[in-house]
Amino acid sequence: MKHSEHCPIKEWVVEERPREMLMERGAAAMPTSKLLAIVLGTGRRGVDAEALARRIYNGFGSLRAIDGASVQELCRIEGIGPAKASQIMAALELGKRLIKERSQKTPPRIRCADDALQYVYERYGPYLRDVKKEFFHLVFLNIKNRPIHHLEVSKGSINASIVDVREIVREATLKMASAMILLHNHPSGETEPSEEDIRLTKSIVDSCSLIGVKVLDHIIIGQEVDHYFSFSKAGLI
Repeated sequence: MKHSEHCPIKEWVVEERPREMLMERGAAAMPTSKLLAIVLGTGRRGVDAEALARRIYNGFGSLRAIDGASVQELCRIEGIGPAKASQIMAALELGKRLIKERSQKTPPRIRCADDALQYVYERYGPYLRDVKKEFFHLVFLNIKNRPIHHLEVSKGSINASIVDVREIVREATLKMASAMILLHNHPSGETEPSEEDIRLTKSIVDSCSLIGVKVLDHIIIGQEVDHYFSFSKAGLI
């Protein structure tokens, strides 16, 4: 039986049903639309889950675009309500947490700028690449240069975030940090540092040096794995 938007998945031939395909072939072999159909579970009157999944995927164009959407934006797709939008967001969040969990399992020793970049992208990339506001985070390191604490310092507007240098010094002291990594994103996607970024970085480096805490790098996260700015690599730290 050839399926259509008006034919429930349970009436499809077994080989075409998303769940049965996954169990037989494995998740990695599944088309994105069928994986999304499994997340949705059911369609709506007159539209099966896979057709609904294709509407979502084609409507946004990529999983990253879907991940960056709000519940309200997902609900603009015909057939998607708050419940199904929440299912999609939960599934994508689980994927991001899996990546984050891998970076937390055995905290690496960060010896150079490349180590810092890899760590930042594994832990923060999935969360900060596509957000519409600017976030500023700190990664505190112990005497062996292993991460011991993470802190979100500020969440700003679409153009800027407000960072209190005194708070950073205070937190570094409380956490007994020996070093730290600064990182933030640019909502525009551009990674070139602004004059304010350079001024702020120098202020943090100078202030932290007074308490014996070294700033190893300040990383501006771009929208791709190889799209970043490292103050250390640029000779600005």
